[in-house]
Amino acid sequence: PRRPGQARPGRRLPGPEGSPVRPSRSRGLPPLLSPPQRGTVAARSPPGGAPREKGGRLEPGSFCPRRTATMTSKVVEDELEFYSKAEKYWKDIPATVDGMLGGYGHISSIDINSSRKFLLRFIRDGPTKTGTARALDCGAGIGRITKRLLLPLFKTVDMVDVTEDFLNKAKTYLGEEGRRVRNYFCCGLQDFSPEPGAYDVIWIQWVIGHLTDDDLSSFLKRCRLGLQPNGLIVIKDNMAQEGVIMDDVDSSVCRDLDVVCKIIRRAGLSLLAQEKQDNFPDEIYHVYTLAMR
Repeated sequence: PRRPGQARPGRRLPGPEGSPVRPSRSRGLPPLLSPPQRGTVAARSPPGGAPREKGGRLEPGSFCPRRTATMTSKVVEDELEFYSKAEKYWKDIPATVDGMLGGYGHISSIDINSSRKFLLRFIRDGPTKTGTARALDCGAGIGRITKRLLLPLFKTVDMVDVTEDFLNKAKTYLGEEGRRVRNYFCCGLQDFSPEPGAYDVIWIQWVIGHLTDDDLSSFLKRCRLGLQPNGLIVIKDNMAQEGVIMDDVDSSVCRDLDVVCKIIRRAGLSLLAQEKQDNFPDEIYHVYTLAMR
């Protein structure tokens, strides 16, 4: 979200009470994430079971305690550090699809195909049909979602990400179709304001875990103002089993579905549809796609 980093799909390995565990984040190993994915300014990871015991739980390999709560203010002790640590983390991640997805590059096609089917429900003919003129990819990374989901459906796309190297890589990764990307905004989502009334769809995937509750609510309010009539905001992200899980390694949180929906309502948005992602590996967190306006 703001200028932090991106999250990727999170892995769940058998652990205490089914809680997610992740190995070391070394460059060569696929990280077992817990919060959101990447492909936007920040990353995201699929939801898993939140630890039931009080306090943090040590994860094998990383030896970093994971703290749980009911809101980010209870687990984020220093907002500036929360954002700066995430931004620093993503600067060390390779600018590849596998890097954007935390070592889970092989799930990219499954993810994109499901997202396309979800989105087509809103942009087909109908009285409240969503337009296809312009889309915004939030936490866009190197443009994985822009290239495979948004450019095939929209006339133009804007990208926003906190990591400048990722946006630079996008200009070659997108190929000829990249000519239809009008703007590359290098900015954290906590500081980004979409152009008012500009977008038919604002896509936010695997990145909300890099925003505090207040910043996420404020960002969604700004996104609401950035929509065209019948425009749509879509969040696709990991959902925890219960509460809010803090990951100190990449400085992100993973919220449960109820917490996310409360933030959406707080932003003055109405939920139109929600869908659980199918056919992801069993060890990955649950991922939900939510449409709102």
